[in-house]
Amino acid sequence: MSDIRIQDDLYRYVNDEWIAQAVIPSDKPLTGGFAVLEEDLEKLLLQEFNDMVKKDEYPNDYLKKACLLYQIALNTKKRNRDGIKPALKKLNKILKLKNYANLNRNLKELILDDYNLPFSLEIIEDMKNTDKYALYVGAPRTILPDSAYYKPGMEQQKEMMFQLWKGMATGALSQTNLTPEEQALFLEDTIKFDAVIASLVKTREELTEYTKLYNPMTLRRVSTLLKPLKFKKLVLDTFGQEIDKIIVQDVKFLKGFKEVLREDNFEEFKHWSYVMNLLDYLQFLSEDLRFLGGTFMRALTGVQEMESAEKFSYNLAQHLYSEPVGIYYGKKYFGEEAKADVTEMVYEILNKYKERVKKNEILTEETKKKAIAKLDVTIVRMGYPDKVSELYNKLDFDPKDNLLNICFGLKRITIEDLIENFFKPVNKEKWDMPGHMVNACFNPFKNSITFPAAILQAPFYSIKQTRSQNLGGIGAVIGHEISHSFDNNGSKFDEKGNLANWWTKEDFKKFEKKTKDMVKQFEGITLPWGTVNPQLTVSENIADNGGVAVTLDIMHDTKDANFEEYFMNWARIWRMKANEGYLQLLLQLDEHGPNYLRANMPPRNFPEWYETFKVTKKDQMYIAPNKRVVIW
Repeated sequence: MSDIRIQDDLYRYVNDEWIAQAVIPSDKPLTGGFAVLEEDLEKLLLQEFNDMVKKDEYPNDYLKKACLLYQIALNTKKRNRDGIKPALKKLNKILKLKNYANLNRNLKELILDDYNLPFSLEIIEDMKNTDKYALYVGAPRTILPDSAYYKPGMEQQKEMMFQLWKGMATGALSQTNLTPEEQALFLEDTIKFDAVIASLVKTREELTEYTKLYNPMTLRRVSTLLKPLKFKKLVLDTFGQEIDKIIVQDVKFLKGFKEVLREDNFEEFKHWSYVMNLLDYLQFLSEDLRFLGGTFMRALTGVQEMESAEKFSYNLAQHLYSEPVGIYYGKKYFGEEAKADVTEMVYEILNKYKERVKKNEILTEETKKKAIAKLDVTIVRMGYPDKVSELYNKLDFDPKDNLLNICFGLKRITIEDLIENFFKPVNKEKWDMPGHMVNACFNPFKNSITFPAAILQAPFYSIKQTRSQNLGGIGAVIGHEISHSFDNNGSKFDEKGNLANWWTKEDFKKFEKKTKDMVKQFEGITLPWGTVNPQLTVSENIADNGGVAVTLDIMHDTKDANFEEYFMNWARIWRMKANEGYLQLLLQLDEHGPNYLRANMPPRNFPEWYETFKVTKKDQMYIAPNKRVVIW
């Protein structure tokens, strides 16, 4: 055990020895609680894939296709022989575009084939009527991972990142048939076009308030704003009829679109699309080009080595056939005893949450009833789905084709499936995560919580762990996901998953005051690798706080409860060792706070922390009672 006092630093007290010995894999930016399970899972399923291929025996056609794709990706001789040729063939579609009229004639096909365009389209549930699908229009991505990097004060980071990116893009362009002069022009135009996009789009912090992405407009209005694109014609060609309501995700971007596509910058757009698509394609080409395509992110995250061809091939195959792979993993490795035990814990936590809502001091009875109604109908998904979605019956490919065409062909099938089902009722049975994912989630549109089989392992959960340890692990994670139902975003959705105000005006003001108190608690905290942004992480901080609150309540009802074990396992699940570049990137991009703070901040808000470890004003993990925050 570390020589750090637990009263001063729970995270380091529990994890210092592990951190000193832990080794970050050379092809990854981190290791730790979640990451170690992911590493072990990768080894396990990679061996499963190899065994299936060796024996030529497969549990079903889905896994047979996944293993075939794995073998095609692993055929580095063919990929190296093909080199950049598969990409040049696809990029030729961009080079052939002569003007906006030509672009409009090809727009539907470019969308179906997932080309980079100066706007994005997404088909997901209509936030205000989640029984139906809606068409969302948004902005394209920027070259740098967040538009905040383009703003004043970030010049040093911006310049460093652009130098890295330009090195990668220059290397990729040099492999094409373009002349050196054309290569330089394409690169210059891409950066110029990207700068216009970056000046208009939301930052990552702004995107975390996803309820503000719901801005309905008429088809006519969106079509007017997107000129010179013929958006109305695109909708008619794609869906076979007009769509009355289009949801605009970034109003500022759409209103500024006249600066993105101008009469005089068609070539600029074309060059941008060419370069962005080229870079997207690199990972599916030769090993040299795959290495080149990862240089930017490896440099930003401090990763030393490219992922091996074997790991790359497995991860590609398991991603594209994720649901059947997850069901296979769940059926083989997820025990029924564990499933029953954790499911029981979920409903125990839901019931305790209802009790806490009833006792909540800031809410009126009217709002409490609505909150409890939401908890009453929360859908619980545990382990893995019962059956494979219909989509996977359509996911087929020609094994003689090259890897790039196969992967984008599968993506096209997925896009066509979304379009085909657009006017049908939303499939509420579809899972949000596959069974072999080490994670958990809350879906506000379905009012559902999902716990894949892969996360139900130690230190999060084990039948061999004590009840106190499991409550500090998976129990608090379960409470965290339920709490997302009542965070600054989830609180705006009702029990049916629709964006609707179920609060009284005064109650919501009180809730917002509590939310601001949570932001203040994290304000100004600086770690060795940077300063945290509490506005970016507020929803996750609320969820962590709620997860600890509800499970500490259950600890009081638990026989032989051991609060030391509870808090120590809470800290253990957040242990992480990561490259400094990766930690800095997370501060800018990740709505989850640093793991160090996720372990250390929530406990300080609860009397059990102070009572268990005799924490006083003299200790660093002390917060004055008037600054402690408990929302749920």
